[in-house]
Amino acid sequence: MITATGLELRAGSRILLSPVTLRVQPGDRIGLVGRNGAGKTTTLKVLAGEGTPHAGTVERTSEIGYLPQDPRTGDLNVTGRDRVLSARGLDAILAEMQKLEIELEESAEEKLIQRYGQLEDRFSALGGYGAEAEAARICANLGLPDRALAQTIGTLSGGQRRRIELARILFANSGQNGKGILLLDEPTNHLDQDSIAWLRGYMAQHKGGLIVISHDVELLDAAVNKVWYLDANRSVVDMYNMGWKTYLEARETDERRRRRERANAEKKAGALMAQADKMRAKATKTVAAQNMARRAEKLLGGLEEVRTSDKVAKVRFPSPAPCGKTPLTASELSKSYGSLEIFTDVSVAVDRGSRVAILGLNGAGKTTLLRMLGGLLKPDTGEVRAGHGLRLGYYAQEHETLDVDRTILEHMRSAGSEQTDTELRKILGAFLFSGDDVDKPAGVLSGGEKTRLALATLVCSGANVLLLDEPTNNLDPISREQVLDAIANYPGAIVLVTHDAGAVQALKPDRAILLPDGDEDAWSDDLLELVELA
Repeated sequence: MITATGLELRAGSRILLSPVTLRVQPGDRIGLVGRNGAGKTTTLKVLAGEGTPHAGTVERTSEIGYLPQDPRTGDLNVTGRDRVLSARGLDAILAEMQKLEIELEESAEEKLIQRYGQLEDRFSALGGYGAEAEAARICANLGLPDRALAQTIGTLSGGQRRRIELARILFANSGQNGKGILLLDEPTNHLDQDSIAWLRGYMAQHKGGLIVISHDVELLDAAVNKVWYLDANRSVVDMYNMGWKTYLEARETDERRRRRERANAEKKAGALMAQADKMRAKATKTVAAQNMARRAEKLLGGLEEVRTSDKVAKVRFPSPAPCGKTPLTASELSKSYGSLEIFTDVSVAVDRGSRVAILGLNGAGKTTLLRMLGGLLKPDTGEVRAGHGLRLGYYAQEHETLDVDRTILEHMRSAGSEQTDTELRKILGAFLFSGDDVDKPAGVLSGGEKTRLALATLVCSGANVLLLDEPTNNLDPISREQVLDAIANYPGAIVLVTHDAGAVQALKPDRAILLPDGDEDAWSDDLLELVELA
């Protein structure tokens, strides 16, 4: 289904993957894992044909369904339903049939009747109304209501767009008898718990090939039967022909064996080298000493490398600049797209050091409200007012605030204009960007790396109000814990949108804004259930 031969991947001068042969066969359900920045997203993109390897070839013998971390659709004016149906060409056929139906009401010309019959035959050959029902079922299981499917793509939230793309891929696969290749990069981002549970079951039963990048360990445990571990320190892929839990046990056993063998070999080599040093003092023993030293080097040279611990970004948020009692106020905000009302009359006051969680189902307008508070979107009615000393820091879930053509260091210069390059590089180093990495354009970064860059720009901003939209998406477990710790210890004000109950628990909100009604309530842990459902 996919065969990559002599595949070598690089990011600038850095080798992500040394030449390797990778195969995906029917029934393979592979979890591609590794730390953020190891090259997982780049590997998947190349296997999907969306990227070019530094060396090697990739052969594909089946249809590919590829879900990137940040899917972009070309035409934002098509409806969500048509976007899903377009996976099998049904949208164009239905549109033409509907147009002909109107024309046939006025004129029953033979030509029109014949054309309508041809379209019906094509529609039936592609699954017809049964296929439409299948698409609707997939959309419903992914939490896409009819209201969202009737909207144009451009009016949907980032989470809804991603669900549309996932539904489109799964609908296309069902038209291939479920035997296509699915390449999914963080497919559970923006999904509620019911949708995640359904997707786990779908993936576990997939008969074609599957590679999934995910930090959802329950998904990996339920769905995968093979694991590819991308080791960033060694630039290799370690392949395990087993499920997730067995892989974790095997990897730990393997690591203990490597450490034990290395310790024993180093002990023996040390004894040999010590003896060789003694023998070198005697001219008659020089050759024997050299032979003994070579034996010690051979002992160490034949060992498998012990994996070094992955580096972890040291995430922290800025020391907030001084500000007044209420640095940010919004009153009577509303937003509609055409006749579709998102929310109306939403008011919020963000006091110094306050902690606010914005809650609501997908499509309720959480990201829309956050963008308004950040000055990135103008409300239809109402206003947002800056209080004394306000300094905003905005983290966007889709990273749309990052300019793909600007380098990492250029982004930092814009965010922290008062700091020197040396100071900015020091901050970037804590976020695992060092050396020539800082000269890479943001467009080539993985989702996890974009997350780290966006967080790094906040550090040098001096912000006293942080607007955070899904800050834990695309992060490995260790990096996620770092972000949660930064949220918990930040002394400034935070307004948070998230599906991650752990992020809300770290925030310890004092208030919640419930959308689309805009009601403001004192925080209660009973609301945590709504976080996971949303």
